Amino acid sequence: MARKSGSHSEITGPRIRHAALSLFAQHGYAAVSMRQIAAEVGVQAGAIYLYVTDKQALLFELMEAHMDDLLAAWAAVPKPKDPAALLRTFTDFHIAYHLDRPDQVFVAYMELRNLTPENFAAIEAKRRAYEAELEAILGAGTDGTFDVADTRVTAMALIAMLTGITGWYRTDGRLDAARLQEIYWQLTRKMVLPEPVTA
Repeated sequence: MARKSGSHSEITGPRIRHAALSLFAQHGYAAVSMRQIAAEVGVQAGAIYLYVTDKQALLFELMEAHMDDLLAAWAAVPKPKDPAALLRTFTDFHIAYHLDRPDQVFVAYMELRNLTPENFAAIEAKRRAYEAELEAILGAGTDGTFDVADTRVTAMALIAMLTGITGWYRTDGRLDAARLQEIYWQLTRKMVLPEPVTA
């Protein structure tokens, strides 16, 4: 099939991924067809297969890109040595990064069930790598900096709490991102810092 006039892979490919992300976030992966994605981009239904193998491959590409970008962004963040300061850094980073990407976050979490077993395993490995970063921070605080019963469970609870913000946050709301980071840090520190000793 001939490529649509004026359509180039370096332009159309990203447009297809952007359209798919938006449609998956709005309607759910199962409810969206490749024909709908093609229509959103403005290419013929058959022409979309010049840029992506199928809908499953498209979902996997979106999730993989999200996780790769997340891991790369966290790796680039300067990291203090003090465990409490590092936990604050992680908390602020996680909120700031995810607030700017609500559609990516929604698809990355809600559409895991629609991945093939092989694709699920690949994405899950990347998710575990990111979760391990927080586990390591909590583990570094077992010298008494933190008081947690189980670093894995605590890491998962914290990530769930921090990521949940994308479900209700609105840019035109009464709190800006910086204020939310401060509030969520206070919630985080209450979960992991030892209770002060009282006389």
